Amino acid sequence: MSTATEAREMNPTRDDFAALLNETLSENDAFEGSVVKGKITAIEKDLAVIDVGLKMEGRVPLREFSMPGKPAELKVGDTVEVYLERMENALGEAVLSREKARREESWTRLEEKFNNKEQVEGVIFNKVKGGFTVDLDGAVAFLPGSQVDVRPVRDIGPLMHSPQPFKILKMDRRRGNIVVSRREILEATRAEQRSEIVAKLAEGQVIDGLVKNITDYGAFIDLGGIDGLLHVTDMAWRRVNHPSEIVNVGDTVKVQIVRINPETQRISLGMKQLQADPWAGIEAKYPVGARFKGTVTNIADYGAFVELEPGVEGLIHVSEMSWTKKNIHPGKIVSTSQQVEVQILEVDSQKRRISLGLKQTQDNPWEVFLASHPKGSIVEGPIRNITEFGLFIGLDGGVDGMVHLSDLDWNRSGDEAIKDYKKNDTVKAIVLDVDPQKERISLGIKQVGGDPLETVGKLKKGSQVTCEVVAVQENGIEVKLADTDITTFIKRSDLSRDRSEQRPERFNVGDKVDAAVISVDKNSRRVGVSIKALEIAEEKQAVAQYGSSDSGASLGDIFKAAIKKKEGAEEKDEGSSN
Repeated sequence: MSTATEAREMNPTRDDFAALLNETLSENDAFEGSVVKGKITAIEKDLAVIDVGLKMEGRVPLREFSMPGKPAELKVGDTVEVYLERMENALGEAVLSREKARREESWTRLEEKFNNKEQVEGVIFNKVKGGFTVDLDGAVAFLPGSQVDVRPVRDIGPLMHSPQPFKILKMDRRRGNIVVSRREILEATRAEQRSEIVAKLAEGQVIDGLVKNITDYGAFIDLGGIDGLLHVTDMAWRRVNHPSEIVNVGDTVKVQIVRINPETQRISLGMKQLQADPWAGIEAKYPVGARFKGTVTNIADYGAFVELEPGVEGLIHVSEMSWTKKNIHPGKIVSTSQQVEVQILEVDSQKRRISLGLKQTQDNPWEVFLASHPKGSIVEGPIRNITEFGLFIGLDGGVDGMVHLSDLDWNRSGDEAIKDYKKNDTVKAIVLDVDPQKERISLGIKQVGGDPLETVGKLKKGSQVTCEVVAVQENGIEVKLADTDITTFIKRSDLSRDRSEQRPERFNVGDKVDAAVISVDKNSRRVGVSIKALEIAEEKQAVAQYGSSDSGASLGDIFKAAIKKKEGAEEKDEGSSN
């Protein structure tokens, strides 16, 4: 060192003193915002006096040195680390914080563990919206409610203020946010335990377990550190409505391992597998066509289930429940727990299904009806329904018969004739056909009085009939055949062979006229008559009987002779009657 320098240090000038002061202040500024070590020089009530050097002291509340659930244990002379916020306050003291020192230390340590994916230890000390706050040795983290445990925790009390392992899910030092999870630690631990236990288990193995929990769909069985699901369908061969019918929480049960999923490590258990399968040889036990008694166990919209024996159920489809009750709910025919007799319709051992029939155990009402009412029988009943194609008549045995529009009336159209009927009217009809297989009965109303054409079955082309005029029209007259319901129309040209007499107005309603049948059409049910044809027929007959114009007799002479003969025959008949 030079003599000048030594002299300057021995006798500093004003400038030298300023430079040294600035250097010292610069060094002191560097301490602000950092963690420094200090010594406790005194404890005053709830404050600790700490000397951090540089001839400065500060005061820190004792509570900042305490841990959650543990009071502070400090004494004079202890060396502690504190955070230097400011060199000097208004009282000339250093502003210190133990909490911020701990937070800085914790953040540095936590970031290292977060990067290394290591678990950390903390204490749950408060409940907040959506979760809890955790003290991670000075740093405060948020624990979401869903991350507390594997299953929802109803009472958090036992976990409060007790050291717990956590995994850091997210860190943001700038914002001061830390999110942790206790659930992931538990799941990882359980996964290891599950792997060890699953490795010792095998499908088909029979093992004892403890009923841990019961749900609507089954029961969870503790197999000694790992849970298996005993589904309700695997509890018994019979129908089980709820697992509580078979097991209770706390029961020790013997189960068989049905399936192990190596990926999810889920275990499916069964109890019914320990019993004999009642479906073995089911076709021989329940042959098609045989009848058995069973108990109704369940009713659905589409039918009813009947238990034939424990573990064996069959379905009575709604269509097989009643011969006559159609489109009604099965619950209106049978009830739960009712004993019923059923007939086996079909057995499928592969699908474990049995189709049953209830109506087959009763007589087919259509066969019964046919036996007591053969074709041609006359029946009577109320009109149940009127449709666009006919009437439905209620008959004996709860069955209905149908009268088609075409079988309502001989002379009128069905659309016109059906207007004469209304619901609940009692009518008579004749049985036309019965088909028990198709469950159909065909009836006829018009056939009850017989076919009008049959009543005049002797009518043939050329026959003479007497008619009554029922209507006079411009182009002819409408007449009704005597003693029948048959009406027909005589055209103007058929009113007489004499053109001058072909006048409809010379007839009156109620007049009786004779005519000849000129046509009979049974398909269209029409009879054609003609006055003209009758006159021509009578002329031919007279000519054949009394001669012809060639014999010298005139046509007038022939008619006079015929009339005279007819009158003589009538007088003779009158004399004999007297």
